Amino acid sequence: MPDAELRADLDVQFADLRHQREVATLGIWLFLATEVLFFGGMLASYMVYRVTYPDGFAEAGRHTKIVIGTINTAVLLTSSLCMALAVRAAKLGRRRAIVLWLGLTAFLGLVFMGLKGLEYSEEWTEHLVPALNFAFPGEHRGPAELFYLLYFIMTGIHALHLTIGIAVVLVVASLAWRGWFRPEWHTPVEVTGLYWHFVDIVWVFLYPLIYLLGRSG
Repeated sequence: MPDAELRADLDVQFADLRHQREVATLGIWLFLATEVLFFGGMLASYMVYRVTYPDGFAEAGRHTKIVIGTINTAVLLTSSLCMALAVRAAKLGRRRAIVLWLGLTAFLGLVFMGLKGLEYSEEWTEHLVPALNFAFPGEHRGPAELFYLLYFIMTGIHALHLTIGIAVVLVVASLAWRGWFRPEWHTPVEVTGLYWHFVDIVWVFLYPLIYLLGRSG
C-alpha cells in the first residue's frame, strides 16, 4: 500500500498506525472498566435487596416477561456473532462483508429494542411501573415496587447503551461502505465491537438475575 494512504489514516499525534491502534484499544478498555464499575454497583444493589426481600422479589419476578426476555437474549447473542464476523471481515479487508455484518448487528439491536418496548408496554398495562402506574396486590407491594424500580433502572440504562451502540454501528457501517477501512487500519470496527460485546455481556448478567433468579423463591 502506498505510504500516502497509510498516512491518511494516521492522526498527527501518533508515530504510526500500530501506536494509534494501541492507544485506541487502551482507551476503550479504560472506558469499559468504568462501565463495569457502573453496572456492577447496580447489580450489587439488586442482589442486596434480593437477599433482604426474597419473597417480595420472587413474587414480583414472576410477573416479568420471561419469553420476551429469553428471545431478546438470543437476539443479542446472535448480534454479537454478527459483530465478531464484521471484525473478521475488517481484518481481511472485505468491505461488503463488513457492511453486511454491521448492518445485521444494528438490525438485531433494533429488534431487541422493539421487543423491549413491547415488554415495557405490557408492564405499563399491568400497572407495574413504579411511581407512575404501580398497583400490586398482596402483602409484598413495597418490595415488589422496589424490584420493578431496579428493573426499570437497570434495563433502561442498558437500553440506552444499546441505542448508542446501534448509532455507532450504523456510522461505522457507513464509513466501511465508503471504503475507510482496510486490513492495515480497521481499529474503529474493533473498538465498536468491544463496546457491543460489553453491552451484550451486561444483558447476559441481567437476564438470569431478573427473569430466572428474580422469580425463584
